[in-house]
Amino acid sequence: MVEEATLEVSDADELITDEELQEKSKGQLIKKAGQFRDRRNELNQLASSRASDRDDLNAKTREKVDEAQEHREKRDELNERVQEHKEQRNELNAKANELFDKVDERKGDLELDEGKDLDELKEDIEQLEFKQQTEVLSPEDERELIEKIENKREEYQKRKETLEDNDDLEDLVDEAEEVRAEASNHHEKVTELADEAQQHHNQMIEAYREADDIRDEADEMHESFVEAQESADAHHEAFVRVQKRLRELDKQEEEERKDERAAKQEEAREEAEEIYERFKEGETVDTEDLRKLQKSGLL
Repeated sequence: MVEEATLEVSDADELITDEELQEKSKGQLIKKAGQFRDRRNELNQLASSRASDRDDLNAKTREKVDEAQEHREKRDELNERVQEHKEQRNELNAKANELFDKVDERKGDLELDEGKDLDELKEDIEQLEFKQQTEVLSPEDERELIEKIENKREEYQKRKETLEDNDDLEDLVDEAEEVRAEASNHHEKVTELADEAQQHHNQMIEAYREADDIRDEADEMHESFVEAQESADAHHEAFVRVQKRLRELDKQEEEERKDERAAKQEEAREEAEEIYERFKEGETVDTEDLRKLQKSGLL
């Protein structure tokens, strides 16, 4: 694993200068080339690892964004249903209000709003009868109580007959109450769906927040990737520069060898000519001299 602190170099000139290229020996340059090559490979491996980590993080970011979008779509769908139920609730409440207004109007026409309803009258009668049966009363108080009971019974019977003659009023009340109950059902649905929509909204916000956090990590990893890749490129460039210098040195050595061979050939040719001149003048030459003459082509 390449340490973070070693990724400072971003310029090949900082790794090896032109002056160093000229001054270092071939052996030193070969060692440097190996170091640059190995370091380049390490950095390329690190850059590849970081690129892979970055891509994984970007994929996770996309997953979170997709998740947030799903919650958004679900929220919007639920909000549409909330609006539909609201409209139905409001329409039903308006209808119920109209029906109850008609009930009140009908009761006003029948003067049913004055006094108590049948259930209340029945309860009053039962209480008075219970009092008559359980309490000890004076004759005068008992007559007053009996008179009250009779009056309540007459009022009860009268209101009952009035209502029985107006069955449509009771039907109107039932209809109004049914409509109001239906409106209440839609209101409950509005509350239920609105709560569910809010949950999806909260989950959407959380998913977007997580996506932003992961995206920040991915951006940091990308910067690390670029840093490692640039350092790898710098080491590769330094390696190439050293290789180029090594080729120049090889070429120089080859030229020097050629010059050395040419010089030796020229020296051998001059020596052979000198031997040949001695040979022509009748001097005795030994076997080695003859070999040199043969090699030079003079014999």
